This record gives sequence, structure tokens and C-alpha cells, in this order.
Amino acid sequence: MLRVIEPVELKAEQEASLKRPPMKYTSLARALFKAMDLAYGPATILPKVRLLEILARIPYQAWETRQYALLSTRFKNPEDVERATRIVHWGREAQDNEFWHLLVIEDKMRADGMRESWFRESVMPRAACFKYVWFSRLLARLDIRRAFYLNAEFEDHAEHTYMKFVQDHPELETMKVESAEAQRMGPFESWADVFRRIALDERDHMNNSLRFCGMEDRIVPYLHEKKVG
Repeated sequence: MLRVIEPVELKAEQEASLKRPPMKYTSLARALFKAMDLAYGPATILPKVRLLEILARIPYQAWETRQYALLSTRFKNPEDVERATRIVHWGREAQDNEFWHLLVIEDKMRADGMRESWFRESVMPRAACFKYVWFSRLLARLDIRRAFYLNAEFEDHAEHTYMKFVQDHPELETMKVESAEAQRMGPFESWADVFRRIALDERDHMNNSLRFCGMEDRIVPYLHEKKVG
């Protein structure tokens, strides 16, 4: 079973994230991040991270489909069955978590009265999803380990993005969380803590991606850990 880790101090973890340099991203990862910047600008804004969360679930869905296809032919091999089952279970949990992020961000945008143009609200996400779905399926079939590593880069970038977002918006520290969806994973005292928690979820996803890459030595631990299960 994968570890479930409870951070003791969200602010301390934020400081640790900001002090830790991002991964040395591959050219493929840099191209993905550059495309986001071209679409929304270099600054981190809620509509931009909303698109990030829409896309974040796609690789896990592609891996789940791929693993079920493999199980149809490798069900006689206990090791293959165990690994595929672990990937499927992890992927489903990660998808649910990423969808929670999406709902929370949507709640925050609604509370702030943010409105997007029809192009960014509808056309851009659908086009991005269409391309990313086919890319993720292809990569999962050609090189699943490379797919895991790209996801680790994606999640590392997301963790740093959220932590920097909180740092750049100190007003979040005093904003009360009235979103029932956000408090479902709480309780949270402020929106700053909500986004810190989201950032740490992304770190968890990165670490699990690295585990399946066989790169346990690159896993980023919490300052204080409590193992559950």
C-alpha cells in the first residue's frame, strides 16, 4: 500500500517547497509549461491553474486503460497483475484528488466573481484536453516509465506553482474558507492553507510517479511524516 502522509505544519512545508529547486525539466515538459504560459501569460492566475487541474487527471486515465489492456494478456503473471493493480488503484485515487482540486478552484473563482471569455471557458479547455488525451494514451503505450516521469515533472511544477501563488498573494492568509467543497478535506483556517494542501497533494503525486519509475532516491519527504497504513 502506498503511504498516506499527514503534514504537521503547512507553512513550514511551503517554505521547504520554495527553497527546493524545481526538477531539471526535460524538453517535453518545458514545452507543455510554455504552452500554458503562451495561453494565459507567465503569471499564476486561477483560470490557468483550473486548466492545469483539468489536464492533470488525463494521464492517470490513460494509465488505467493501458493496465487493464495488459491484464487481459498477462493475468497468469502474478507480478504483472500486482503492479498493474497498484497503478490502477493509485490512478483512481489521484484522479479523485485532482478533481477535488478542480472543484475547489471553481468555487474560489465563483466566490471572487471571476468570469472568463467563452473561448477560454469552453474552446481552449476542450482543445487542450483532446490533444492531451491522445498524447497521454500514446505515451502510455510506447513508454509507461517515461509517462510516469513526465507526470512527476508536471506535478513538481504544480507544487511549486501553488506554493508561489500563496507567497505572491498574502491576502489569502486572512480569507475565510466558506466553500463546503474545500472544507471537505479540511478544516482549513484560510484559503492560503487550502492552496498549500493542494500543493502538497501534487507533491504526493510526484512522489508516487517517481516510485513507479524506480526513482525512490528522488522522492521528496515531508518535514514531519506520519505513516498511515
